[in-house]
Parts: sequence; C-alpha cells; structure tokens
Amino acid sequence: MLSFIRRAFIARASGIVFALAMPCFAPPAASAEIVIKIDNFVFKPDNVAIKVGDTVKWENNDDIPHSVVSSPVGAFKSKAMDTEETFTFMFGKAGEFAYFCGLHPHMKAKIIVAP
Repeated sequence: MLSFIRRAFIARASGIVFALAMPCFAPPAASAEIVIKIDNFVFKPDNVAIKVGDTVKWENNDDIPHSVVSSPVGAFKSKAMDTEETFTFMFGKAGEFAYFCGLHPHMKAKIIVAP
C-alpha cells in the first residue's frame, strides 16, 4: 500500500512540475501578409519593413502587365501579371531585398526583412 501511495505522489508531483514548466513556452508569432499594389507604374508602398515568415502579396491594379523580380535575381521572380493578378512570396530569411518590374525596369522598390 505504501508503494502505491508513493507512486501516486511522484506521478502527481511530476504533473505539477510539468504544468509549471508549460508557461515558459511562448506560442509562435503569427505571420503577417503585406499587400503591395502596382498602379500607374509604381509599387505602393515602395519600401516595406517586415519580419521573417511574413508574406508579401503584389497586386497588379494597373491596366498593363507587370512583374516582380528580385535584384540580384534569384530570391524571387513572378510571371507577368495582368490586371488584377497577384504574386505572393514568403520571406524565410532576414535581409534587404531590392526588386524591380521585369517589364519596366525603372520601377524599383525594397523590402527589409528583420529576424
């Protein structure tokens, strides 16, 4: 009988220790989606600050096609987007990401990704 009581006490004490340790774990931060509109040959906004894990959605509201290409090329690249089409990219690492329109290279902007 004594060993049964001892085991019950140890199990209960272990559960209390586990329960007290649980609040130490913070829930993962929610990621955000930022929308950049393309209109009248301009990215709006043209400079954006986000965090790792956030997603950027480019939305072409212009009446001609546009694209989004990272500079230097390689981080991300969209196809040509017609009016009302979108391109989405999730940023998985910190850094500065300059980009431009592949069809109209004078259109430039930047995204800064914080850790």
